Amino acid sequence: MSGGRVRVLRPEELGERERERWRELRAAADAPRSPFMEPEFAVAVGRVRPPARVAVLYEGAEPAGFLPYERGPLGQGRAIGLGVSDCQGAVLGPGTAPETGGLLRACSVSSFAFDNLEAGQDLFVPHAAEEHATYVIDVEKGYETYESVLRTQSPKFLKTTLAKERRLDRRAGPVRFVFDERDPAALRALMEWKSAQYRRTGRQDRFAREWIARLVGRLAETRAPQCTGTLSVLYAGGRPVAAHFGLRSASVLACWFPAYDPEFAKYSPGLVLHLRMAEAAAAEGIGLLDLGRGPAEYKDALKTGELAVYEGAVTRPGVGAALHWLSREPVRRAHGFVRARPRLASLASRTLKGAARLRRP
Repeated sequence: MSGGRVRVLRPEELGERERERWRELRAAADAPRSPFMEPEFAVAVGRVRPPARVAVLYEGAEPAGFLPYERGPLGQGRAIGLGVSDCQGAVLGPGTAPETGGLLRACSVSSFAFDNLEAGQDLFVPHAAEEHATYVIDVEKGYETYESVLRTQSPKFLKTTLAKERRLDRRAGPVRFVFDERDPAALRALMEWKSAQYRRTGRQDRFAREWIARLVGRLAETRAPQCTGTLSVLYAGGRPVAAHFGLRSASVLACWFPAYDPEFAKYSPGLVLHLRMAEAAAAEGIGLLDLGRGPAEYKDALKTGELAVYEGAVTRPGVGAALHWLSREPVRRAHGFVRARPRLASLASRTLKGAARLRRP
Protein backbone atom coordinates (compact mmCIF):
# COMPACT_ATOMS: atom_id res chain seq x y z
CA MET A 1 0.00 0.00 0.00
CA SER A 2 1.42 3.40 -0.97
CA GLY A 3 1.90 6.09 1.66
CA GLY A 4 2.70 3.88 4.64
CA ARG A 5 3.48 0.52 6.12
CA VAL A 6 0.85 -2.09 6.99
CA ARG A 7 1.36 -4.76 9.60
CA VAL A 8 -1.16 -7.61 9.92
CA LEU A 9 -1.65 -9.12 13.37
CA ARG A 10 -4.00 -11.40 15.20
CA PRO A 11 -6.17 -9.20 17.44
CA GLU A 12 -4.64 -10.60 20.62
CA GLU A 13 -1.16 -9.70 19.31
CA LEU A 14 -1.94 -5.98 19.47
CA GLY A 15 0.27 -4.29 22.04
CA GLU A 16 -1.07 -1.81 24.57
CA ARG A 17 0.44 1.01 22.51
CA GLU A 18 -1.64 -0.03 19.47
CA ARG A 19 -4.79 -0.56 21.55
CA GLU A 20 -4.50 2.81 23.21
CA ARG A 21 -3.96 4.51 19.84
CA TRP A 22 -7.06 2.70 18.52
CA ARG A 23 -9.07 4.05 21.46
CA GLU A 24 -7.74 7.56 20.90
CA LEU A 25 -8.80 7.50 17.24
CA ARG A 26 -12.31 6.30 18.15
CA ALA A 27 -12.62 8.96 20.83
CA ALA A 28 -11.75 11.64 18.26
CA ALA A 29 -14.20 10.34 15.62
CA ASP A 30 -17.53 12.03 14.93
CA ALA A 31 -19.44 8.73 14.88
CA PRO A 32 -21.23 7.40 17.99
CA ARG A 33 -18.74 5.34 19.97
CA SER A 34 -20.10 1.89 19.28
CA PRO A 35 -18.51 -0.84 21.43
CA PHE A 36 -18.35 -3.03 18.31
CA MET A 37 -15.65 -0.69 17.00
CA GLU A 38 -13.37 -1.03 20.02
CA PRO A 39 -10.23 -3.21 20.22
CA GLU A 40 -11.79 -5.35 22.98
CA PHE A 41 -14.50 -6.56 20.59
CA ALA A 42 -11.88 -7.47 17.98
CA VAL A 43 -9.84 -9.36 20.57
CA ALA A 44 -12.91 -11.27 21.79
CA VAL A 45 -13.77 -12.29 18.21
CA GLY A 46 -10.15 -13.30 17.63
CA ARG A 47 -10.34 -15.72 20.56
CA VAL A 48 -13.19 -17.65 18.91
CA ARG A 49 -12.54 -16.97 15.21
CA PRO A 50 -9.00 -18.04 14.17
CA PRO A 51 -9.21 -16.17 10.80
CA ALA A 52 -9.62 -12.80 12.60
CA ARG A 53 -6.92 -10.24 11.84
CA VAL A 54 -6.19 -6.55 12.32
CA ALA A 55 -4.30 -4.53 9.72
CA VAL A 56 -2.34 -1.79 11.50
CA LEU A 57 -1.52 1.18 9.27
CA TYR A 58 1.55 3.20 10.16
CA GLU A 59 2.74 6.68 9.35
CA GLY A 60 6.37 6.53 10.25
CA ALA A 61 6.64 4.66 13.54
CA GLU A 62 3.16 5.63 14.78
CA PRO A 63 -0.07 3.65 14.22
CA ALA A 64 -2.42 5.77 12.09
CA GLY A 65 -5.27 3.36 11.49
CA PHE A 66 -6.73 -0.10 12.03
CA LEU A 67 -8.86 -2.44 9.93
CA PRO A 68 -10.27 -5.45 11.82
CA TYR A 69 -11.32 -8.20 9.42
CA GLU A 70 -11.50 -11.94 8.81
CA ARG A 71 -9.84 -13.81 5.97
CA GLY A 72 -11.68 -16.74 4.40
CA PRO A 73 -9.99 -19.91 3.12
CA LEU A 74 -10.11 -18.65 -0.48
CA GLY A 75 -8.87 -15.18 0.39
CA GLN A 76 -12.22 -13.41 0.66
CA GLY A 77 -12.24 -10.82 3.41
CA ARG A 78 -15.11 -9.72 5.63
CA ALA A 79 -15.73 -7.39 8.52
CA ILE A 80 -14.73 -8.92 11.82
CA GLY A 81 -17.66 -10.71 13.44
CA LEU A 82 -19.77 -10.39 10.29
CA GLY A 83 -23.20 -11.77 11.03
CA VAL A 84 -23.28 -10.55 14.63
CA SER A 85 -21.40 -7.24 14.60
CA ASP A 86 -23.78 -4.28 14.36
CA CYS A 87 -21.12 -1.68 13.52
CA GLN A 88 -18.21 -2.21 11.13
CA GLY A 89 -15.42 -0.39 9.36
CA ALA A 90 -11.91 0.97 9.66
CA VAL A 91 -10.57 3.14 12.48
CA LEU A 92 -8.49 5.84 10.79
CA GLY A 93 -6.70 8.93 11.97
CA PRO A 94 -7.31 12.37 10.39
CA GLY A 95 -5.87 12.52 6.91
CA THR A 96 -5.27 8.76 6.71
CA ALA A 97 -6.87 7.63 3.45
CA PRO A 98 -5.30 4.44 2.09
CA GLU A 99 -6.01 3.24 -1.42
CA THR A 100 -8.48 0.37 -1.05
CA GLY A 101 -6.82 -1.97 -3.54
CA GLY A 102 -3.47 -1.58 -1.83
CA LEU A 103 -5.01 -2.11 1.58
CA LEU A 104 -6.70 -5.33 0.44
CA ARG A 105 -3.42 -6.57 -1.02
CA ALA A 106 -1.64 -5.83 2.25
CA CYS A 107 -4.34 -7.85 4.05
CA SER A 108 -3.98 -10.72 1.53
CA VAL A 109 -7.68 -10.60 0.70
CA SER A 110 -9.50 -10.12 -2.58
CA SER A 111 -12.55 -8.45 -1.03
CA PHE A 112 -13.88 -6.85 2.13
CA ALA A 113 -17.58 -7.54 2.74
CA PHE A 114 -19.70 -5.63 5.26
CA ASP A 115 -23.34 -5.57 6.28
CA ASN A 116 -23.40 -2.93 9.04
CA LEU A 117 -20.84 -0.41 7.85
CA GLU A 118 -21.15 2.78 9.90
CA ALA A 119 -21.88 6.08 8.22
CA GLY A 120 -18.84 8.25 7.60
CA GLN A 121 -16.63 5.36 6.45
CA ASP A 122 -15.43 7.25 3.37
CA LEU A 123 -13.06 4.44 2.45
CA PHE A 124 -15.86 1.89 1.94
CA VAL A 125 -19.23 3.69 1.63
CA PRO A 126 -18.68 4.37 -2.11
CA HIS A 127 -18.61 0.58 -2.59
CA ALA A 128 -21.88 -0.06 -0.72
CA ALA A 129 -24.70 -1.79 -2.59
CA GLU A 130 -27.46 -0.93 -0.12
CA GLU A 131 -28.23 1.57 2.62
CA HIS A 132 -30.24 0.44 5.65
CA ALA A 133 -31.65 2.16 8.71
CA THR A 134 -30.54 1.29 12.21
CA TYR A 135 -33.05 2.41 14.82
CA VAL A 136 -31.93 4.41 17.85
CA ILE A 137 -33.27 5.76 21.12
CA ASP A 138 -31.86 9.13 22.15
CA VAL A 139 -31.76 9.56 25.95
CA GLU A 140 -29.08 12.27 25.93
CA LYS A 141 -31.44 14.65 27.74
CA GLY A 142 -32.58 12.05 30.27
CA TYR A 143 -35.25 9.39 30.50
CA GLU A 144 -38.03 11.82 31.42
CA THR A 145 -37.46 13.69 28.18
CA TYR A 146 -37.50 10.41 26.24
CA GLU A 147 -40.75 9.37 27.90
CA SER A 148 -42.31 12.70 26.98
CA VAL A 149 -41.34 12.02 23.35
CA LEU A 150 -43.08 8.65 23.57
CA ARG A 151 -46.20 10.28 25.02
CA THR A 152 -46.35 12.40 21.88
CA GLN A 153 -45.37 9.93 19.15
CA SER A 154 -46.58 6.62 20.65
CA PRO A 155 -49.08 7.50 23.42
CA LYS A 156 -51.08 4.26 23.18
CA PHE A 157 -47.91 2.16 23.19
CA LEU A 158 -46.50 3.84 26.29
CA LYS A 159 -49.78 3.76 28.22
CA THR A 160 -50.39 0.10 27.37
CA THR A 161 -46.83 -1.02 28.18
CA LEU A 162 -46.79 0.72 31.58
CA ALA A 163 -50.20 -0.78 32.37
CA LYS A 164 -48.90 -4.26 31.52
CA GLU A 165 -45.91 -3.70 33.78
CA ARG A 166 -48.25 -2.91 36.68
CA ARG A 167 -50.38 -5.95 35.87
CA LEU A 168 -47.28 -8.16 35.77
CA ASP A 169 -46.31 -6.83 39.19
CA ARG A 170 -49.75 -7.62 40.63
CA ARG A 171 -50.16 -11.10 39.15
CA ALA A 172 -46.66 -12.56 39.01
CA GLY A 173 -45.00 -10.83 41.95
CA PRO A 174 -42.87 -7.72 42.48
CA VAL A 175 -41.23 -6.49 39.29
CA ARG A 176 -37.51 -5.79 39.61
CA PHE A 177 -35.03 -4.67 36.98
CA VAL A 178 -31.26 -5.21 37.04
CA PHE A 179 -29.29 -3.27 34.43
CA ASP A 180 -25.99 -5.14 34.81
CA GLU A 181 -26.74 -8.65 36.06
CA ARG A 182 -23.80 -10.99 36.73
CA ASP A 183 -25.73 -14.22 37.34
CA PRO A 184 -24.67 -16.81 34.71
CA ALA A 185 -28.02 -18.57 35.10
CA ALA A 186 -29.80 -15.49 33.75
CA LEU A 187 -27.54 -15.47 30.68
CA ARG A 188 -28.26 -19.16 30.08
CA ALA A 189 -32.00 -18.49 30.34
CA LEU A 190 -31.70 -15.68 27.80
CA MET A 191 -29.83 -17.89 25.33
CA GLU A 192 -32.41 -20.66 25.70
CA TRP A 193 -35.29 -18.22 25.08
CA LYS A 194 -33.51 -16.73 22.09
CA SER A 195 -32.74 -20.14 20.57
CA ALA A 196 -36.38 -21.12 20.96
CA GLN A 197 -37.45 -17.84 19.33
CA TYR A 198 -35.16 -18.44 16.36
CA ARG A 199 -36.59 -21.93 15.89
CA ARG A 200 -40.17 -20.75 16.41
CA THR A 201 -39.82 -18.13 13.68
CA GLY A 202 -37.99 -20.43 11.26
CA ARG A 203 -34.70 -18.57 11.49
CA GLN A 204 -31.22 -19.95 11.97
CA ASP A 205 -30.39 -20.39 15.64
CA ARG A 206 -27.35 -18.22 16.16
CA PHE A 207 -26.53 -19.83 19.48
CA ALA A 208 -26.33 -23.21 17.78
CA ARG A 209 -23.14 -21.87 16.19
CA GLU A 210 -20.44 -22.57 18.73
CA TRP A 211 -18.34 -19.50 18.01
CA ILE A 212 -21.26 -17.13 18.64
CA ALA A 213 -22.13 -18.77 21.96
CA ARG A 214 -18.47 -18.64 23.00
CA LEU A 215 -18.18 -15.01 21.88
CA VAL A 216 -21.15 -13.98 24.01
CA GLY A 217 -19.63 -15.83 26.97
CA ARG A 218 -16.33 -13.97 26.56
CA LEU A 219 -17.97 -10.60 26.12
CA ALA A 220 -20.12 -11.19 29.21
CA GLU A 221 -16.83 -11.13 31.14
CA THR A 222 -15.42 -8.07 29.33
CA ARG A 223 -15.43 -4.97 31.51
CA ALA A 224 -13.43 -2.42 29.49
CA PRO A 225 -14.65 1.20 29.82
CA GLN A 226 -15.64 1.39 26.13
CA CYS A 227 -16.73 -2.24 25.66
CA THR A 228 -18.57 -3.79 28.56
CA GLY A 229 -20.74 -6.87 28.24
CA THR A 230 -24.10 -5.98 29.81
CA LEU A 231 -26.83 -8.42 30.77
CA SER A 232 -30.08 -6.67 31.72
CA VAL A 233 -32.84 -8.71 33.34
CA LEU A 234 -36.48 -8.06 34.23
CA TYR A 235 -37.67 -10.16 37.17
CA ALA A 236 -41.20 -10.79 38.40
CA GLY A 237 -41.65 -12.52 41.72
CA GLY A 238 -37.95 -13.34 41.75
CA ARG A 239 -38.15 -15.10 38.39
CA PRO A 240 -36.51 -13.78 35.19
CA VAL A 241 -39.19 -13.00 32.59
CA ALA A 242 -37.18 -11.02 30.02
CA ALA A 243 -33.51 -10.36 29.41
CA HIS A 244 -31.14 -8.65 27.03
CA PHE A 245 -27.43 -9.06 26.40
CA GLY A 246 -25.56 -6.29 24.65
CA LEU A 247 -22.44 -4.17 24.76
CA ARG A 248 -22.01 -0.68 26.09
CA SER A 249 -19.44 2.07 25.84
CA ALA A 250 -19.52 5.24 27.90
CA SER A 251 -22.02 6.77 25.47
CA VAL A 252 -23.72 3.94 23.50
CA LEU A 253 -25.66 0.84 24.52
CA ALA A 254 -25.68 -1.55 21.57
CA CYS A 255 -28.84 -3.64 21.85
CA TRP A 256 -27.99 -7.13 20.65
CA PHE A 257 -29.83 -10.21 21.96
CA PRO A 258 -33.23 -9.52 23.60
CA ALA A 259 -35.66 -12.30 24.51
CA TYR A 260 -38.40 -13.13 26.98
CA ASP A 261 -40.16 -16.09 28.55
CA PRO A 262 -43.16 -16.88 26.28
CA GLU A 263 -45.16 -17.86 29.37
CA PHE A 264 -45.39 -14.13 30.19
CA ALA A 265 -45.99 -12.90 26.63
CA LYS A 266 -49.34 -11.26 27.46
CA TYR A 267 -47.50 -8.77 29.70
CA SER A 268 -45.08 -7.70 26.91
CA PRO A 269 -42.06 -8.14 29.21
CA GLY A 270 -39.64 -7.42 26.36
CA LEU A 271 -41.11 -3.95 25.86
CA VAL A 272 -41.08 -3.26 29.59
CA LEU A 273 -37.46 -4.40 29.63
CA HIS A 274 -36.49 -1.94 26.89
CA LEU A 275 -38.10 0.98 28.71
CA ARG A 276 -36.20 0.10 31.89
CA MET A 277 -33.00 -0.29 29.89
CA ALA A 278 -33.47 3.19 28.45
CA GLU A 279 -34.07 4.57 31.94
CA ALA A 280 -30.99 2.85 33.40
CA ALA A 281 -28.79 3.82 30.46
CA ALA A 282 -29.75 7.48 30.84
CA ALA A 283 -28.94 7.29 34.55
CA GLU A 284 -25.49 5.91 33.63
CA GLY A 285 -24.83 8.86 31.31
CA ILE A 286 -25.32 6.80 28.15
CA GLY A 287 -26.92 8.96 25.48
CA LEU A 288 -27.86 6.48 22.75
CA LEU A 289 -29.39 3.01 22.55
CA ASP A 290 -28.77 1.35 19.18
CA LEU A 291 -31.57 -1.12 18.40
CA GLY A 292 -29.85 -2.40 15.27
CA ARG A 293 -30.97 -2.60 11.66
CA GLY A 294 -34.03 -4.40 10.43
CA PRO A 295 -37.66 -3.32 10.82
CA ALA A 296 -39.72 -4.47 13.81
CA GLU A 297 -42.87 -3.16 15.43
CA TYR A 298 -41.23 -2.73 18.80
CA LYS A 299 -38.44 -0.67 17.24
CA ASP A 300 -40.97 1.61 15.54
CA ALA A 301 -42.65 2.18 18.90
CA LEU A 302 -39.45 2.78 20.88
CA LYS A 303 -37.23 4.68 18.45
CA THR A 304 -36.57 8.41 18.39
CA GLY A 305 -34.60 8.35 15.15
CA GLU A 306 -32.58 6.40 12.61
CA LEU A 307 -28.96 6.20 11.50
CA ALA A 308 -27.65 4.89 8.19
CA VAL A 309 -25.62 1.70 7.87
CA TYR A 310 -24.41 0.10 4.66
CA GLU A 311 -24.13 -3.31 3.07
CA GLY A 312 -21.82 -4.31 0.25
CA ALA A 313 -18.19 -5.07 -0.49
CA VAL A 314 -15.06 -3.58 -1.93
CA THR A 315 -13.12 -5.91 -4.21
CA ARG A 316 -9.95 -5.89 -6.22
CA PRO A 317 -9.82 -7.37 -9.71
CA GLY A 318 -9.23 -11.08 -10.02
CA VAL A 319 -10.71 -14.50 -9.37
CA GLY A 320 -11.37 -13.62 -5.73
CA ALA A 321 -13.73 -10.83 -6.70
CA ALA A 322 -15.71 -13.20 -8.90
CA LEU A 323 -15.90 -15.75 -6.08
CA HIS A 324 -17.21 -13.06 -3.74
CA TRP A 325 -19.89 -12.02 -6.22
CA LEU A 326 -21.03 -15.61 -6.79
CA SER A 327 -21.13 -16.43 -3.07
CA ARG A 328 -22.92 -13.32 -1.80
CA GLU A 329 -24.54 -11.12 -4.44
CA PRO A 330 -27.39 -13.38 -5.63
CA VAL A 331 -28.50 -13.97 -2.01
CA ARG A 332 -28.16 -10.29 -1.08
CA ARG A 333 -30.18 -9.21 -4.10
CA ALA A 334 -32.90 -11.78 -3.37
CA HIS A 335 -33.17 -10.52 0.21
CA GLY A 336 -33.30 -6.95 -1.02
CA PHE A 337 -36.06 -7.80 -3.49
CA VAL A 338 -38.20 -9.31 -0.71
CA ARG A 339 -37.53 -6.48 1.79
CA ALA A 340 -38.62 -3.89 -0.76
CA ARG A 341 -42.04 -5.55 -1.11
CA PRO A 342 -43.91 -5.62 2.24
CA ARG A 343 -46.53 -8.13 1.13
CA LEU A 344 -43.85 -10.51 -0.10
CA ALA A 345 -41.84 -10.01 3.10
CA SER A 346 -44.92 -10.83 5.18
CA LEU A 347 -45.54 -13.97 3.14
CA ALA A 348 -41.89 -15.02 3.58
CA SER A 349 -42.15 -14.52 7.34
CA ARG A 350 -45.32 -16.63 7.55
CA THR A 351 -43.70 -19.33 5.43
CA LEU A 352 -40.66 -19.47 7.73
CA LYS A 353 -42.89 -19.79 10.79
CA GLY A 354 -44.95 -22.52 9.13
CA ALA A 355 -41.83 -24.45 8.18
CA ALA A 356 -40.58 -24.14 11.75
CA ARG A 357 -43.84 -25.59 13.10
CA LEU A 358 -43.54 -28.56 10.73
CA ARG A 359 -39.99 -29.24 11.88
CA ARG A 360 -40.98 -29.33 15.56
CA PRO A 361 -41.63 -32.85 16.88
